[in-house]
Amino acid sequence: MKTADTKICLIIGDPVNHSLSPLMHNVAYKSVGLEEQFVYLAASVPVVKMKSVIESVLTLGIRGLTCTVPHKVAVIPFLDEIDETARKIGAVNTVVNTNGILKGFNTDWLGVITPLREETKLSKKKVLVLGAGGASRAVVYGLIKEGADVTITNRTWEKAKKLASEFGCRAIKKVDENSVKDMDIIINTTSVGMHPHENMSPLSCGGIAKKHIVMDIVYSPHETLFLQNAKKSGAKIIHGIEMLLHQGTAQFELYTGVKAPIELMRKTLQNTLLL
Repeated sequence: MKTADTKICLIIGDPVNHSLSPLMHNVAYKSVGLEEQFVYLAASVPVVKMKSVIESVLTLGIRGLTCTVPHKVAVIPFLDEIDETARKIGAVNTVVNTNGILKGFNTDWLGVITPLREETKLSKKKVLVLGAGGASRAVVYGLIKEGADVTITNRTWEKAKKLASEFGCRAIKKVDENSVKDMDIIINTTSVGMHPHENMSPLSCGGIAKKHIVMDIVYSPHETLFLQNAKKSGAKIIHGIEMLLHQGTAQFELYTGVKAPIELMRKTLQNTLLL
């Protein structure tokens, strides 16, 4: 039962109606006995309304603010503190309100690095990152932190070049079969493969083989065309649900101070996406 003391956590985005975060977090609250203390909600908010959102967070005493596209950069000027990792990435996806002090964090990088760590040591691994947008910043940060050899490619060459320059890695204009073969890990950080482009893949050339680990951050559909093609080639695939899960478990712990029930949260997401 919710009470006057129940703390609100809120995800904002534009749009946000597709988000599975409220489901994942609320199931987790119930599992660990926090259903009376926390509730997780969602609101579709235009990015130009960020100032009003922050005023509401402070006025209403909202405990946690989850920022998804396009709010991860726009929220930064309104925060009191920014975690060093979030500062280096240049984006915030998690805001914790502690007695009116708003501190920003970034857990997106853990969403990619955690499942990759479970498969291999990342140090010195050659990793190809497809995309140079907001999500790729967190991915590249995490990979560099783990000592990986990162190469970025993007439809817009200047963006890839700029991101590579910021993080001290390499950018290539065009990906061909030989450059793919040279990699150990390939990660899609673009929205290609997501509705309404389910029949598209961010990688048009061949080269994926059994030795590769291939990850997609797109989680709906559960198995994108990119991952389907990689599986057919014998590669180890990591579904986008893993990024959603692990960034969310880190966020859960920041909001509540309680260890997240990871397996339950994974099962909840899987059951929803595979219906």
